[in-house]
Amino acid sequence: MLQKKNKYLAGADILELSLEKIQSLLEGDYGISKRSVGLLLFGDDDEIISLVKACDVDAWPKIEEIIREAKSHYNEPLSYIISLAYHQESLRITEACIEHNPQDKITFRERLSRVMINPFTGIPILLAILYFGLYKFVGQFGAGTVVDFIETDIFEKILNPRVTKIVALVIPWQVIRELFAGEYGIITLGIRYAVALILPIVTTFFIVFAIIEDTGYLPRLALLIDRLFKKIGLTGRAVIPMVLGLGCDTMATMVTRTLPTKRERIIATILLALAVPCSAQLGVILSLLAGNIWALWVWGAIVCMVFLLIGFLSSKILPGESPSFYMEIPPLRMPSLSNVLVKTYSRVKWYFREILPMFIVASVLIWFGQLTGVFNFLAGLLEHPVGWIGLPRQTAVAFLFGFFRRDYGAAGLYDIKKVGLLNGNQLVVACVTLTLFLPCIAQFLMNVKERGWKTGIAISTFILFFSFSAGFIINFIFNFLGVRL
Repeated sequence: MLQKKNKYLAGADILELSLEKIQSLLEGDYGISKRSVGLLLFGDDDEIISLVKACDVDAWPKIEEIIREAKSHYNEPLSYIISLAYHQESLRITEACIEHNPQDKITFRERLSRVMINPFTGIPILLAILYFGLYKFVGQFGAGTVVDFIETDIFEKILNPRVTKIVALVIPWQVIRELFAGEYGIITLGIRYAVALILPIVTTFFIVFAIIEDTGYLPRLALLIDRLFKKIGLTGRAVIPMVLGLGCDTMATMVTRTLPTKRERIIATILLALAVPCSAQLGVILSLLAGNIWALWVWGAIVCMVFLLIGFLSSKILPGESPSFYMEIPPLRMPSLSNVLVKTYSRVKWYFREILPMFIVASVLIWFGQLTGVFNFLAGLLEHPVGWIGLPRQTAVAFLFGFFRRDYGAAGLYDIKKVGLLNGNQLVVACVTLTLFLPCIAQFLMNVKERGWKTGIAISTFILFFSFSAGFIINFIFNFLGVRL
């Protein structure tokens, strides 16, 4: 607890005095001590703030002024100051009550933990996890072997032909047939993308993520990249939403609220919307580039450079200072099979329940757009910027798909590659541009919800122009240097 003149926290007397003032103003019955209510108010707890506004209506303006005044005395969020005080007090109690006998030998798990945190050994371990976990398991097995089997052997050879015949027999109107079994039909395209392309990819990704999470590796990864993230205005804590973004950027954007400052939350939101592909999009892109290792390296290097460059520039433009980084480090352990299965199942279920309806809605909108001519008009508009970056006009449809969901757009590129319309250079340009392309509708709405309309629209507008500008520059460099991938 905070105490007056706490020697473990400079300036805690100011916070303590403010806390006493708030306690004297609180008259409602909150079920917990008034001191606890005050501490929660300092931590910007939304539920407590709403409760105090309702129970102490007259006192709230004074309480709000006291909180604002207290915040003005610190460069860090009050929640961080309070957490630091708790930590220092717990250390004092621990030192007074517990006698610690240092071990002569460091355990294997502790040695491994230190190896993971050390940059010289931790980075090769991270690269190995990315190679075997994402590239080999998700990219080659999930997005390659499993997707090929489900899409080719099940959908293309069995389901789609039968669905087309059944729909032709049952529905006499050609327009309605197109809705269910046409080129962009609900079953032949929407459900095929969701089940044959997206489901295997997100399942294999969430298996890898659950294993990494269950071992206790994520906090160590946060410590490993904390120094790098500080260069782009973030701390190691931001690794959690960034890694979650590799699963689903919408969910990761919501998790950015755990970051302590508004500046960090905005930077993280920009980077998630711009340069962090979700698991489905990442898996499809890995599958697209799997046969050309140099193209894959170029795509990865460009996306990483954009991530670091935009993060660095954002940290210079946005005002504020990054707070100090602290995080609890759990012990390393072998992953539990039951934990991995339960986590994977719950996440895949949540993701699939979100994605399947959106793919169906996207198919309906595309069908309606074709019926009214809007879809062809928009695709025609996109043919111009697509041509500027050196891609065939057919890819305009994939980018239009990407407006509904970026992974939907990546799946569209997958179909275009299958018919041989994209060479190695064009694949890299298309994959980079689509990776940097507009956030999907769900993520855009989450951006607006978390950051507000002005910030959400500003982020999307910047990303739209930046993505095609990046594609244009990459295509120009390839042609100027005579690069052939």
